[in-house]
Amino acid sequence: MSGASAKEKYADIIHHPHYVSRTRPQMSMHDRAGQFSPFAALTGYDAVINESNRFTSARQELCEDDLLILDRKQQYLSAIIDRHPEITVTYFLPDGRKAGGSYAVKTGALVRIYGYERELKFCDGTRIRMDDVVDIHIPEVEEI
Repeated sequence: MSGASAKEKYADIIHHPHYVSRTRPQMSMHDRAGQFSPFAALTGYDAVINESNRFTSARQELCEDDLLILDRKQQYLSAIIDRHPEITVTYFLPDGRKAGGSYAVKTGALVRIYGYERELKFCDGTRIRMDDVVDIHIPEVEEI
């Protein structure tokens, strides 16, 4: 029977109905398809590779002159805080997963300066640590 076609090989069972167990429930098509899905032997490996490929920037250290300028701008903002000045702050945002971070820019109305916590608070509730600030632009002031 080695040369017989597939039709001849299974001729005795080909027209019988598909067997359905009386004791076990039939598997759903979704579960059945799951048996043939690809297998990831190293679970989480792709996430680790993607994380290692993500770049972060190093925090830049400001020189004494830049720190003095920032301090003067913060003092000026403290004097006019009741007017809720519109400012633009460039600051370092530390990365929660690895060393370094990125630089972000926030523009908005400043509503409060927390001296003890060393934070700036904007009208939308955003708080930025003054230690992370690298530049403050105050549009109404040319240069401090």
